[in-house]
Amino acid sequence: MTVAEISWSDFARVEFRVGTIVGVEDFPEARKPAYQIQVDFGPELGIKRTSAQVTALYSKEELIGRQIIGVVNFPPKQIGPMLSEFLLTGLYRADGAVVLAVPDLPVENGALLG
Repeated sequence: MTVAEISWSDFARVEFRVGTIVGVEDFPEARKPAYQIQVDFGPELGIKRTSAQVTALYSKEELIGRQIIGVVNFPPKQIGPMLSEFLLTGLYRADGAVVLAVPDLPVENGALLG
């Protein structure tokens, strides 16, 4: 696989922010098993919603209170009946399950990865 090279200015345009999961609901309308997730990105951005296909490795209960890394400057995207407001980042395992990309120590909600 060839990796497309980007410039530092391309990378700088992507806003990776840390937030804390404050709500998780089943998303039965999704094509693949998924949750609707609400994340608190701090006072500047507030709470944003998204859909995430993380049901294989995470229960709703264990997601609450976890910090995650999200891309917050994509335009909103309609996913079935919900409007996704950010991209929750994760890594695919060989079996297709998604492992969340997370900070290894607590940081302030809204902190910018850079």
